Amino acid sequence: MWALYTQSLRVVFGIGRSFWAKAATFGILVIASLPAIIQLGVAAISPEDINVTTPEDYYGLIQPLLAIFCAIVAPDLVGRDQRNRTLSLYFSRALRREDYAIAKYAALVTAMLSITLVPQLLMFTGNASAATDVPDYISDNWQDLPAIVGSALLLSCLFGGIGIAIAAQTSRRAYSTVAIVAVFVLGTGIASAVFEAAGVGTGKYALLLSPLHVVQGFTYWFFNVAPPIEDNRQLVEANFHGIVYAIDAAIVAIGCLLLVIRRYRRIAV
Repeated sequence: MWALYTQSLRVVFGIGRSFWAKAATFGILVIASLPAIIQLGVAAISPEDINVTTPEDYYGLIQPLLAIFCAIVAPDLVGRDQRNRTLSLYFSRALRREDYAIAKYAALVTAMLSITLVPQLLMFTGNASAATDVPDYISDNWQDLPAIVGSALLLSCLFGGIGIAIAAQTSRRAYSTVAIVAVFVLGTGIASAVFEAAGVGTGKYALLLSPLHVVQGFTYWFFNVAPPIEDNRQLVEANFHGIVYAIDAAIVAIGCLLLVIRRYRRIAV
């Protein structure tokens, strides 16, 4: 499992492959890190406590990039083995089918953490550097660190689970890429439309089916911040407790992993 996990990470980041295999992954990583990089730059040239963006709003800025990342990486991670008919080689060894599914899922979650957790930690470092008294800043804001880790891990598990559950269903990269993008984009659009059409009483439950709404909901809960009304009107009107979004995300992530395991138990090799 460890060998498959590390080899899968090499596939994700294009290690040992062509330049173009690396370009998409590292390009998205750099773009997603821009707010953190800018924050570090501001901290280096200004002693004032200036925030380019807040930790709880960061994922809202990069959610489209996260969806694109999943749509690019997940089909390559699991579809390649189906296209090349190498699954029979994996399963002829001591590696069980469940082990294969879990290792691939763990690799994708780890890759997702590179664009969710790492930039957030860079931003925290930049904010601390910009403070006039670094120890006081850390003492006053240390509680952001568990929130950063928790929200990044849950987001990565949710997006990674959705991406790999879809990608595992077909060897056709184009099909799975379009399907993953559609789930994130259409899921959000349909949930918002149902909310507006059905009203708050019934329509609010549609938000629990939208990955982007769910991520916003549990992120604000992790950071113990109320969603700003002007940017998150539907979340405010739905008035779910943040833990509802967190539980929903965990259930979906676990459900997606179980779907992947079921897929590989039944797949013909």
